[in-house]
Amino acid sequence: MSNKRELYFYKSYFEEFYEEQNKKVKTKILWTLRIIQQLDRVPEIYLKHLKNTAGIYEIRVH
Repeated sequence: MSNKRELYFYKSYFEEFYEEQNKKVKTKILWTLRIIQQLDRVPEIYLKHLKNTAGIYEIRVH
C-alpha cells in the first residue's frame, strides 16, 4: 500500500518519547503511524485536527 501523506515531528520530542517506551507500546505507535500514512480517510480516534491551528494534528495511540 502506498503512502497518502507524510508525517513530520517537531524537534526531537517524538524520538525522545518513543525511545522511552517498551516494545509493546512501540509496536502500537508504529502501527498507528502506518495507518495514518496509508489510509485516505483516517478515523478521528487515531488522528484529530487541533482547533484554531494550521495543519497541526494530535495522534492518538490505542
